[in-house]
Amino acid sequence: MIDMLLWFSAVSFLFYGIGCFTSPFMKEEFVRYGIPQLRKLIGVLQLLGSLGIIVGFQMEYLQTLSTLGICLLMLFGVITRIVIKDGLIKTLPALFYCLLNGYLCFKLTL
Repeated sequence: MIDMLLWFSAVSFLFYGIGCFTSPFMKEEFVRYGIPQLRKLIGVLQLLGSLGIIVGFQMEYLQTLSTLGICLLMLFGVITRIVIKDGLIKTLPALFYCLLNGYLCFKLTL
């Protein structure tokens, strides 16, 4: 089950990371968040997190670091959503991925 959740997170952040570079919607969202200058950096961090989880199937410590990094990234995403006063529905995806990756990081350290 943990492997399936790791793959789910890795694939999700692969697509989110690519979207940061290619999606006009994502570009507009980062303007709405008030952090357009961080869009590419966040995209790179998402891609690195995704690749770290995937490579981590061979080098386990990378999965732990990657899930921790994604958890923190999504925690900042939740905080950003709160600051800009997005409602619960718009905040839930970031909260879900924060909790998911926090859980995965915790399980990987046991």
